[in-house]
Amino acid sequence: MVKKRFHFSLQTKIMGLIAALLIFVIGVLTVTFAVQQTKEGRKQAEQLAVQTARTISYMPPAKELIVSKGGQAAEAQEVIEQMKEQTGAYAIYVLDEKGMVRTASENSGNKHLTRSREILFGGSHVSETKTDGQRVIRGSAPIIEEQKGRSQVIGSVSVDFLQTKTEQGIKRHLRDLSFMAVLVLLLGFAGAAALAKSIRKDTLGLEPHEIASLYRERNAMLRAIKEGIIATNREGIVTMMNVSAAEMLKLSEPVMNVPIDDVMPGAELMSVLEQEEMQSNQEVCVNDQVFIINTKVMTQGGQRYGIVISFREKTELKKLIDTLTEVRKYSEDLRAQTHEFSNKLYAILGLLELGEYDEAIELIKEEYAIQNEQHDILFQNIHSQQVQAILLGKMSKASEKKVKLSIDDNSTLGPLPPHVGLSHLITIIGNLIDNAFEAVADQSVQEVSCFITDIGRDIVIEVSDTGLGVPPDKMEAVFERGYSSKGMKRGYGLANVKESVRELGGWIELTNQKSGGAVFTVFIPKEKQTKGESI
Repeated sequence: MVKKRFHFSLQTKIMGLIAALLIFVIGVLTVTFAVQQTKEGRKQAEQLAVQTARTISYMPPAKELIVSKGGQAAEAQEVIEQMKEQTGAYAIYVLDEKGMVRTASENSGNKHLTRSREILFGGSHVSETKTDGQRVIRGSAPIIEEQKGRSQVIGSVSVDFLQTKTEQGIKRHLRDLSFMAVLVLLLGFAGAAALAKSIRKDTLGLEPHEIASLYRERNAMLRAIKEGIIATNREGIVTMMNVSAAEMLKLSEPVMNVPIDDVMPGAELMSVLEQEEMQSNQEVCVNDQVFIINTKVMTQGGQRYGIVISFREKTELKKLIDTLTEVRKYSEDLRAQTHEFSNKLYAILGLLELGEYDEAIELIKEEYAIQNEQHDILFQNIHSQQVQAILLGKMSKASEKKVKLSIDDNSTLGPLPPHVGLSHLITIIGNLIDNAFEAVADQSVQEVSCFITDIGRDIVIEVSDTGLGVPPDKMEAVFERGYSSKGMKRGYGLANVKESVRELGGWIELTNQKSGGAVFTVFIPKEKQTKGESI
């Protein structure tokens, strides 16, 4: 049993990540600030304690208090209280050279303080100690008297500042900082929510695990689909191609970041993107391969993002379909031949039963002469059994349609080269003659002529008719697939002829006779060549 995994939403992940990051950064900054503020507060307290002690030591009342052995105590006391109030000190002491307190502020309980060695040598001193059970920072400075050009330390001044007062200032700053931290955290949450919403909009509301699942499914489907699939961006650059597409296009591997016109030249797929038109079952030729393509423009919110192209190779299948179609026509021609001869045999039988022997003999002679004339040319000048079979079928069909089909007396054809197959001949000769039959169907003179020769380096097949001909502006269009002046679902015969000729490396020409009617001339090289371009 597969255990169902729990997935956090993208918004939860982003908000959690940003919250953790902000908390970490704020925590680090808070600790750093607290440490720096503690050091700075201590340093300021030390400097203030020493500076206050120095200031008092320079005041005359303090010196006179020491020199007079207790005189001027009231004045010195007043000075001490003023300094205490102004600086916010906890206690101030004035000591003699033995460390005895001569005077102090009101809340000072010490009578004797230990002096440091720096004081004895005229320097200031800072220390941490306890007084009245409280931790204080004590700054001390010497009281110096000039006697006969000499400086003598006659006492000292000590000033105490409570450490708790410094800590309270730091706590106040930290409290203010915590308010700012909460505000930044809230802004971070709001920014994370906005970012998550923007990302979800770009991902069409899909969560990351859903996108990953779609990506895996996409790859599996692209490998499973036998049709070629190609996707492009709005500039026509290939962004995705499956393995089947690469194999059909004869690429060693799927390619990306190249223009679609380089991958499928001649398909004119950029026009689909520009015109935003969907194509269904369009037949295109790419590098001598025929594909049936379907295209769909990717749009959202009125914006075009690219196109998706699906295609399948129809070259081999199309050849089979065309061959089957022509073979069917060939069988119909043979059926027509059988039907025509059956009618004539029944006519002869009827004349014989009626005793009209002379008329029966005349009909036989007439039919023999017609058949003998055409068959002599067909069997004596044309030595390809495939061409003979095709022309015999068309002659019977012409007789059924009351069209005169004649084989030119100058026709001559030997055995065909191996690369010219029966399917090619059925497509080329059969469609040209059928097209000529249709061209003369409504004419008073219904004649079709066929000329075949292999003199020279090419096999030449020429079919002419007594129809109206082809307008000059339509001479190229008649070879386009689907073009026809005879109605819908027509216009494939001459297109198939053009393709078969090109496969054989030949070309086709179309002209009009002065007397009226069209002339189709096909040139097929006897030696196998690369596929040429039909004209």
